[in-house]
Amino acid sequence: MTVTVRFAPSPTGHIHIGNIRTALFNWLFARKNDGRFILRFDDTDVERSRREYAEGIARDLSWLGIEPDQTVAQSARFDRYDRAAERLKSAGLLYPCYETPEELERRRRIRLSRRLPPVYGREALKLTDDDKAMYEAEGRKPHWRFLLPNFSQDPFATRRTEMHWDDVVRGPQTVDLASMSDPVLIRADGTYLYTLPSVVDDIELGVSHIIRGDDHVTNTGAQLALFRALDAQPPAFGHHNLLTTASGEGLSKRTGALSIASLREAGIEPMAVASLAVLIGTSENVTAVTTMEELVALFEPTSTSKSAAKFDPAELSGLSRHLIQAMSFDQVAERLSGLGIAGHEAEAFWLAVRGNLERVADASVWWRIVKDKPADDATLTVEDRGFVHEAAQYLPPEPWDSETWRLWTAEIKSGTGRKGRSLFMPLRIALTGREQGPELAGLLPLLGREETLARLS
Repeated sequence: MTVTVRFAPSPTGHIHIGNIRTALFNWLFARKNDGRFILRFDDTDVERSRREYAEGIARDLSWLGIEPDQTVAQSARFDRYDRAAERLKSAGLLYPCYETPEELERRRRIRLSRRLPPVYGREALKLTDDDKAMYEAEGRKPHWRFLLPNFSQDPFATRRTEMHWDDVVRGPQTVDLASMSDPVLIRADGTYLYTLPSVVDDIELGVSHIIRGDDHVTNTGAQLALFRALDAQPPAFGHHNLLTTASGEGLSKRTGALSIASLREAGIEPMAVASLAVLIGTSENVTAVTTMEELVALFEPTSTSKSAAKFDPAELSGLSRHLIQAMSFDQVAERLSGLGIAGHEAEAFWLAVRGNLERVADASVWWRIVKDKPADDATLTVEDRGFVHEAAQYLPPEPWDSETWRLWTAEIKSGTGRKGRSLFMPLRIALTGREQGPELAGLLPLLGREETLARLS
């Protein structure tokens, strides 16, 4: 059997790093097992789903190096869900309910006041045809519930009914169907909730493993029952811990918190996002993994903790910086060219500045400093201005290389008596207009003798 997994986002907003954790767990699991990865857009909510969000999700995945083997949209598959719903209705496993949300809430409170679990009491199963006709005449439309198999003969006499599975992430799991309400599969307006379309698609698309957040653990019991009600062998399930902010807050597509799009626009490297999203909350140390192939080798779902994984977004910047500072010119040449950094000096320039960059895009700032003029972030004192004029007298002749800076400053030190910060800082400010930056040993050959003299004068 081919391992087949799916990532099933709803295109109702921008996906965030928590969503990407699920996508990566699935994609890495597939790659580790020579399997297939399906991108399935759960867009049955036609009012909130947007094409631009779907396109954005595909773009975010591609940026991370995730290319689906197949892409499907639930909005094109309603006929399949309709057939499955009719099959369940005919079997008496999908029944109409006419309660309003207010009536359901009132019943829930009554049960809680009696110290009973707030489980739906299946009152709708007692409705006669006349009762249903009366509700219909009032203009009520039914929502439809799936009758859980948690009883022997009488659906009002539920009994403990355990559903077991060996979770890919968490190990052996058990859910008691008697502790659950019959789930609503179809809303009163006729639209489908998540469960039925998801199960139907998992069956038809041959999904062998469902890996998702652990907020779905309880749902798994009802879904296992639904697979069996449709005469299908359930897939294996896995539930990873969720990502939260350092304060314990959850992430939301609606708020855009830590969206992949915003991280990309901020210049965070994709492998920084992938490394953090996969490794945090596991027994592995969170390090900046350089390639997806390396991440596949590190990935082990059973190493994931059962508690929520809290993280500080600042970690992303640190991981990204580490990746950038280790990048070869070949790895970044195309991106530099897009910033206007090209030509025979581009590689030497990159090697000179990469150690001081937070983002690859920041290289363009230093390119302008080298090729155009110094920044205006810092200025020289009158005394230091006289010093740099004097330092110009000690400039060695060209050709220059990485040793030129050491030789030049040694001559300055010998001739002027200046040393340490009082020697180096005025030269840095004169040549770059900044008090901090890349090693001048790497920048000096790029400036050349003529430009250096001009900046010292």
